[in-house]
Parts: sequence; structure tokens; C-alpha cells
Amino acid sequence: MSLLAVDIGSSNCKAVAFALDGDILAERSFSYRPDTPKPAHVEMPVQRFWDSLCAMTRSVANDITQDPVEAMTLSSHGETFVPVDSHNEPISPAILNMDNRALAEAQWMADILGRRRIFEITGLAVHPMYPIPKILWLRENQKDVFSAAARFLGVTDYLLTRLGVPAHIDFSLASRFLAFDIHQRCWSQEILSCCDLSPDRFATPVPAGTLAGQLSAGASSELGLPAGVQVVVGGHDQPCAALGLGVTEPGRVSASLGTYECLLAASDVPSITDQAYLANLNSYCHVAPERYVTIAYFPSGIMVDWFLHLIRSDLELSSAEAVNNICQSLEAQAPSRPTGLYIAPNLLGTCNPDFNPGATGVIVGLRPATTSAHIYKGILEGIACELANMTELLKRAAGFFGDIYVTGGGCRSRLGLELRAAIANCRLHQIDCPEAVCLGTAILAGVGSARYRSFSEAVAQLVRIKSTVDPNPEIAEAYRTQLQQYRLLNAGLAALRAAHTTQVS
Repeated sequence: MSLLAVDIGSSNCKAVAFALDGDILAERSFSYRPDTPKPAHVEMPVQRFWDSLCAMTRSVANDITQDPVEAMTLSSHGETFVPVDSHNEPISPAILNMDNRALAEAQWMADILGRRRIFEITGLAVHPMYPIPKILWLRENQKDVFSAAARFLGVTDYLLTRLGVPAHIDFSLASRFLAFDIHQRCWSQEILSCCDLSPDRFATPVPAGTLAGQLSAGASSELGLPAGVQVVVGGHDQPCAALGLGVTEPGRVSASLGTYECLLAASDVPSITDQAYLANLNSYCHVAPERYVTIAYFPSGIMVDWFLHLIRSDLELSSAEAVNNICQSLEAQAPSRPTGLYIAPNLLGTCNPDFNPGATGVIVGLRPATTSAHIYKGILEGIACELANMTELLKRAAGFFGDIYVTGGGCRSRLGLELRAAIANCRLHQIDCPEAVCLGTAILAGVGSARYRSFSEAVAQLVRIKSTVDPNPEIAEAYRTQLQQYRLLNAGLAALRAAHTTQVS
């Protein structure tokens, strides 16, 4: 028997079948691109999510006929949602988290409710990425869609209806709507009433790991899975990754090194403090029961991807191995000393502490002798400096830590890990399983289907440390001045970014 974990990302999704001891039996991934019909609009046909889920699951199922799937769970990126009618049929494309159309509506919410009050209820900083501002935008700008929508579902809630079970949403994904009371673990009547919305227009919140039901006969056929597979409610990808890294207790911290770099601390209570508010930290429900997470994050891997595609336009068609080979070649050519470049990797805007969606990436220090290898390493340096900034923010809000449990594509670069460890002055631990999000999602499947007696039992059995990168004091000293200057650069960019945002808005 096996547990199937499917993680639905904004640009790709992955299906992994796990044995009960945590070994990976089979895995598949599928990439897709969102649509950008207008500036600041980012959408995805919902069928694209379903088709990729079906294709991957069928392929995985064909590889594990000796270990058939008995329980499955879906995890997902946050904030993306889809308007559906009373039969749960989509009436428009999904609106993705990176869509920034609702700037005015987010500001309206901040003015009417107060930024501090929204933070106290939801643990989030007001931002146009969240569904509620975009739903308000639909009401004003796409009245036909808003009027026809019976509900606004997250990605996993919608896909659950396709699997033949009720549209449940776990507390962690509900937290990403900007209208969820993280203290009472229910939709906030105060926020929804102010926005003239009702709780019945959203999925029913339940704890992650709740058994939702069994696959319908039709879904079993489309997914290539046996009848009777149990469907368990999953959660937000970041807390799922933290669960897969064993970060469930206070004092434990994880980092997901992907398109965004997300630093996450687990706690017994949400960090609704002055320090967290001023730094725009997110503090919301964990997928682990009775726990919360506090996260700080910034765009990172997107800058690496942009640069690699810039120097190799054919890279999109290449294999992951080819990408790794190019990165290794660039690292081999890069100087051993600091590059002297100051690269802010904010292609998707800034996150903590200022949350400026109009901010752009910046490269300072180019000279005639600068090579592609210099720029590549400079991007890794900039990412490491950003991580150092995030660790300081998180320590002030959630308490001291010296160890970070890491996962994600950024782990493939040993140089990147060494720079992060040294500049942020933290030990980085990689677990044996390279798929922490899916491992955490599989733990939810196992607990929800009673294959494990508890979360703690599952973590103890499945989460194993593979390697550790200690902070190198020589590297840290070499970058001490560069980190200080990087922080000066960020401070100096604030006025420029404010002016730029005004010009393009």
C-alpha cells in the first residue's frame, strides 16, 4: 500500500507516492504556464490543474501496481482561487496569487478596517495578492462573474469537488484569504460583513488531515486509482513543507528555497506582536494541530530562473539535469571572493518588511570585466543577504534560532547553501527526502487515514537528516561589509521604488 501526495503549484504540480516508511515509490511532475491577459492580471484555466493532476496520478499509479494507493491528499500554493456556480462548475479562470489587479481594493480594506485590525484577526499584512480584494475587484469590474459565482474556492477545495468529496478547506489555506479568524479558526464575520460577503460563499474550514471521504467512481477512473481510495484534506504548501521537515514545535524553523524563499517558525500561538506587524510578517494556522506558523519571505529563485533563461533562451526545453549542469559550470567559473555586485532579487516585488508589489529587481556594480558567472554568483549573494535579513526579522518576532531545516530547488546549489549559512549565521539541515512538501502532505494522508497514530509518530518515523551545512566564519567575514552595503542599498531604494510605483500605477 502507499500514500499519494499531490502538490499543486502556480507553475507546476508534482505527484509522489510514498511507502509507509517514507521511501519514494514513484513521482511525476508537470509544468504549465499561467496566462496574462492584461497587465497585472494572471490567470489559469482551471481545467489545466485537473488535467495535470489526472495525468500525473495515472502515471504514478502505473508504476506502483504492487503498492496501490490507499489514501491521497492535495496540498497547494496559497491565495489562488476560482469562482464557481452552485454546481461547483468554474465560471471564469482561476485568479492566481501573483495577480496584482486589486491594488485599490486592498487599500480600501486597509482604510475601512485598519491594517492593524486586519493583522490582529488574520495574521496577514494587507496586500492585493489575497482573494478578498480580488473578489471585491470582480464585484466592481466583472459584475457578471461575481453575480454568477455561488462560491469562491481555493485550488484544493475546487479539486476536492472533482474528486467527489465536499469542498473543505483546511485552516492554513483558509488563512491565506485575508478573511479568516486564526484565533477562532473560522471565517471572520467582522471582515466579511464589512466587505458585504457571507461565509457560505467559501469552502467549509476543517483541520488539515481531516478525512473528506472516498474517491468517486468517475474520479477513480480518470485518475487511474483503485476504488475506495480515501481522500484527506491537505493544506498550504509552506506549512506542509514544514511538517515534512519536522518543524511542528516551538523553536523549530524551516526554509523553502524555491521561486520565493520562505522562512517559517512554528509556535503554540500566533505572533501577533508589534514587531511582527511592523515587519509585515504573516502568522497563521499550521497544518499540525493546535500550532501556528510565522513566515517571512521574498522572491529568490525567480531571479535565478530569469538569468538562466536570459543567457540560454533554449533552457525551457532542457532537462533539469541540463539546468544543473549550467549552474555548476557558472559556479566553477565564479570568483572565490565576493563579486562586489549588489543584486536585489525582487522581480516580483518585495515582501517583508515593506511589501511593495511594484518594486523591481536591481543590479548595482557592473563593470566591463563582469561576466555571466559574476552575475550568477551575485544573485546567490543577494539571495543570501535577503535570507539574513529575514532571519533577523523572524528572530525579533518569534525568538532566537540557530538551525534551519531546508528544502526546495535552491538546495541543489552547494555554493548557494554555503553563502546562506555563512551570511545568515545559521546551520542548514537537509532531510533525506528531497520532496518535503509532498512528504508533509503524505503525513497528512497517513494521519487522516489512520495509517499513523499521530503527527509526532509520523515525523519521528519519516523525517531523517541527510546533511548539514555549518556557517563558515571565513566566508561570513568576507561578506560582512557586503551585507552591510546590501542593507544600505535596500534602504536607499525605498524612495526610488515609491516613485517608480507611482509612475507605473
